Amino acid sequence: MFKIQTRNAIAESGTDLLKKAGCEVGPDTAAPDALLIRSAKLHDETFNEELLCIGRAGIGVDNIPLERCTEAGIAVFNTPGANADSVKELLICALILASRDVIGSIEWVRTLAGEGDRVSSLVEKGKNAFVGPEISGKRLGIIGLGGIGSKVANAALQMDMEVSGYDPYLSVDSAWNLSSKVEHVTDLDALYRSCDYLIIQVHSTKETYHYLNADAFSKMKPGMRLLNFARGELVDDDALLAALESGRVARYVTDFPNAKLIGAKNVVAMPHIGACTPEAEEKCALMAAREIRDYLEDGNITNSVNLPAAYLDRLGESRLCLLHENKPGMLNAFLEIIAQDGINVEHMLNKARGSLAYTIFDMSPALDAAAADKMRAIPGVRRVRLLS
Repeated sequence: MFKIQTRNAIAESGTDLLKKAGCEVGPDTAAPDALLIRSAKLHDETFNEELLCIGRAGIGVDNIPLERCTEAGIAVFNTPGANADSVKELLICALILASRDVIGSIEWVRTLAGEGDRVSSLVEKGKNAFVGPEISGKRLGIIGLGGIGSKVANAALQMDMEVSGYDPYLSVDSAWNLSSKVEHVTDLDALYRSCDYLIIQVHSTKETYHYLNADAFSKMKPGMRLLNFARGELVDDDALLAALESGRVARYVTDFPNAKLIGAKNVVAMPHIGACTPEAEEKCALMAAREIRDYLEDGNITNSVNLPAAYLDRLGESRLCLLHENKPGMLNAFLEIIAQDGINVEHMLNKARGSLAYTIFDMSPALDAAAADKMRAIPGVRRVRLLS
């Protein structure tokens, strides 16, 4: 029986799936084989030796110490696409909020309480203060055409927008889901110059920190409107505020408020509610639970952010899973130990990701624990798991 420790509130669809698989699941589970989390901060945590994986019910993993996990042989999973519909819908709402001062108009109407019969005439006199352009016929630029970006692109086309996308790492799956009417741009500066609206939807990494900075803003079309529902640190706030003051950026809508942005003119800040729908929480929890179960039971890796993708149907009496350095001679060393015990390899898979590789052997008859211990002693081996 595997032990799963939960953090935050995890939707029952995820925890029930693991319980039905015979796992012990709960926030007080000791010495867990896996963590199932949402936004819990793990950077200052000491992980127990038994920990095999972390499932993040969501897309961002900046709350997880990836380098330390990789060094310890801990797989980290996320759930790309599970909350895409929820974030897409809020981004469509944000496009309207970026164009028209809907929030300001509502707040202004509330100030008319007590005006009695004068309300109608005051509304007619004051409504022009909240005029804003239509989005129809305007050009939307999207940086990052993953699960969310591609859905927003397709939806914007349905609202008669012209859409350009920039993504040098566009996956095959995302490309299949993207309308052929979306213009694929390879020059980021050209995207800045042409777009009336810009959405940034990329992961937060060292390379993308302050991705939109003073230099980027200087190249943008004057009066453009910016939406950031990915991560706050993608935008240099000081450069943004200067761009708002100069009129280079007409409005900024974000799901990541901070002290600098709250109350700033032409900033609409929401409290990180992009994935706050019951449907998204259910989908994320279920996907993360499936990834954890598949890894614990069969050693398969799906949607890992730090280990190679690896899936192999079971064939044989036992399965051996090895995480090791990606260097010559490793497979030969493993096969030599397997052969010493007269074991036949029925099925195998070897996948690499950078300096790491992951190997699965299905064998008959079953490999014994002593042979697995020999493999653990090989220099460069991070993790050895023998599954029945």
